[in-house]
Amino acid sequence: MELLNRKQHRITLHPLGKQLLVNDQTPLIDALHEYGVEFPCGGKGTCGKCRVKLLAGEIEMSEVHRQKLRGLNLEQDWRLACYSRCTSDITLEIGQFDHLILADESDFRFTPSEGFGVAVDVGTTTLVAQLVDLSTGKVLAAETGLNPQVKFGADLISRIQAGVDGHTAEMAGLIRDAVGAMILKMLENHPVKLNRVVLVGNSAMRLFFGGHDVKPLSMYPFHIGHSAIQFYSPDELGWNFRVSEFIGFYPSMGSFVGSDILAGIAATAMHFRDEFTALIDLGTNGEIAIGNRQGIVCASTAAGPAFEGACISMGMRAVTGAISSLRLDNATMHAEVIGNTAPKGICGSALIDAVSILRQTGQIGMFGEILSGAESVPVAGQVILTQKDIYEFQLAKAAIAAGLEILTQNLGIAVGDISKLYIAGGFGNYINIDHLVTTGMTEIDREKIQRMGNTALIGAKMFLFMTPGSVNEILAITRHINLEGHPGFQDIYVEKMIMG
Repeated sequence: MELLNRKQHRITLHPLGKQLLVNDQTPLIDALHEYGVEFPCGGKGTCGKCRVKLLAGEIEMSEVHRQKLRGLNLEQDWRLACYSRCTSDITLEIGQFDHLILADESDFRFTPSEGFGVAVDVGTTTLVAQLVDLSTGKVLAAETGLNPQVKFGADLISRIQAGVDGHTAEMAGLIRDAVGAMILKMLENHPVKLNRVVLVGNSAMRLFFGGHDVKPLSMYPFHIGHSAIQFYSPDELGWNFRVSEFIGFYPSMGSFVGSDILAGIAATAMHFRDEFTALIDLGTNGEIAIGNRQGIVCASTAAGPAFEGACISMGMRAVTGAISSLRLDNATMHAEVIGNTAPKGICGSALIDAVSILRQTGQIGMFGEILSGAESVPVAGQVILTQKDIYEFQLAKAAIAAGLEILTQNLGIAVGDISKLYIAGGFGNYINIDHLVTTGMTEIDREKIQRMGNTALIGAKMFLFMTPGSVNEILAITRHINLEGHPGFQDIYVEKMIMG
């Protein structure tokens, strides 16, 4: 049963000026990941990137937590969010915003300039904006919110159909107003001169924001055009604040590979490396990019619906009440629930965990069949997985695995030649990499895989410090691949359906 009158605590975030109410014992990772705090080591306490400074209140520490802090040479006021739970009202300074961090743990080197900029990740489900001091790289404020286009459907297909049915203008107005309101709220708390606004998002969001026809995304060959940055003035967007230099929505690289992946490529520095690097964004579409400074190939897959929860019977986004992870302990499955509340459903990261554990414990077979013959298996509380849910997972994991196989073939390399795989997306902070490998979603060695969180937002912040034309260096060496057009796609896809 859901606990009633659960004790709550207030978290105050500096320098963002945000206040959050969370349930007692809520892990800080649940509260902070939406505000740009990344967990590259996956909660092992080894990277120190999730450090927060405790300005007021108390955070209980285990001896292991203390040892981790000593090992990272952090002073007594610092805490690791991945090792912390909220048990009282606290005030935190978010150390993550001291500078921009790349996945290879190097600082982003930028040329300081006068003024301020805003980076915006325009997601299908959520919107994230950050106000950045262009002289220091520091984030002064952040705003998050739900994409108001959800009234036309939670998934991209529903949104595109709504656009085809004549709602494009309304959908453009909704997203423009929402982003404008977020920026205005940050400016009200920080009345600064705004120089630049960089927006990134998937191909559909880019078309909707510009009020363009989305019909090309509804039918083969899905050619969208608009391969350059789209610039806007505040007046045409209906924004009642000034932007002195430019407002730009950055270009897509293919039909369903948007500027969020372009930003992800920049964030991973893939285009500067000699070795081959891969990026998988397990969000709405399931996009993949692989390459190095000689060339990059990218593609979209049909993985998004399963990992976003759209086609899973009790699927949820990574919000309060969603099971975020599962572990096996003494032959029993134990669940971590976002917000430390009763489980209401399961999000993408825990879906991977569940299938891996069910396979490990012999409850499902190599073809995904429930071996007991039942129509479902229990996960935690009232949450279950049905036979159809497992099949949907197989479709999604096969799409990712097949995409990796075909893109590496296109580059003339093997999957094993990839030196590093970065995992991005809404639930990247929660994903269990061991389970990612054991399910067969990727055949890349576990030690080569690293979580990276919101690469779209990281890349968008990097673009604030570059001239708009700088992205042409990435676009010039990048090719979009239609996976379904590969002659061996069907055979590879069917083969990848088999469970690890």
